[in-house]
Amino acid sequence: MLMFPCMIRQVVSSLIAAVGLFAGTLPASAQPPAETIIQAEILPGWETEQGTQMAGLRLTLAPGWKTYWRAPGDAGIPPLFDWSASRNLKAVATYWPRPKVFKQNGMRTIAYQDEVVLPLELTPGTPGTPIMLQGRMELGVCHEICMPMSLELHAELPALPNPEPIRAALAARPTSAAQAGVGRVTCTAEPISDGLRLTAEIPLPPMGGEEVVVVELRDPAIWISEPEVTRQGNSLFAVADLVPEAAAPFALDRSSVRFTLLAGQKAVDIRGCEGG
Repeated sequence: MLMFPCMIRQVVSSLIAAVGLFAGTLPASAQPPAETIIQAEILPGWETEQGTQMAGLRLTLAPGWKTYWRAPGDAGIPPLFDWSASRNLKAVATYWPRPKVFKQNGMRTIAYQDEVVLPLELTPGTPGTPIMLQGRMELGVCHEICMPMSLELHAELPALPNPEPIRAALAARPTSAAQAGVGRVTCTAEPISDGLRLTAEIPLPPMGGEEVVVVELRDPAIWISEPEVTRQGNSLFAVADLVPEAAAPFALDRSSVRFTLLAGQKAVDIRGCEGG
């Protein structure tokens, strides 16, 4: 069991390392203890004007280790949360600070290294009543080996606030399309044998350095290839294949397409596109 400073009656426990992700990883008997890789704690924040409770999940990783962003790339595990065991909790919104792009063995992953705080906005079932937060987070961690892990999270909120790390993480989120000056984003979708080929034109001046585009859809079962990215003047072009479980062409809701642009310390979040 992992124990953390208990000023706020919180416990983060049962950090369990499972089997390796890839055939080339070490056997379970040779894997390092989970508690030497990652530690986690719930940071209490503040009550918003809307009556929600801000909190943060801080993940601290051993040197060289990383854990994955919400869209991790082909080689990563997307993090998943289950808060169903909580009490007086109606909804949870997770906010994602700007991640980094890593390349290893010809594969690209989108991840966090060293430490990350994920801001959580908690909506209580009964406003003004404490929230008993109890959840499980499934995530992947990777260094020279890669492992899936499970975190069990407990906290009683509100508690003595620790707002600064949460505010810093909120400030590190990607900027919106409007804030970045993105023009009208257009998408074309042409059928391929097992799905669709999406081509997006994103009007945006050069961000500097290597520009990476991540494509997401509402349906996590649809596989999305790593986009091919090119630039023509003040427009960025991204081409990706979208393959559903049925492995056949499908109707694409363009409003559901989400693009994240990453370049160095810059990131832009774009929601939806229009027909080309």
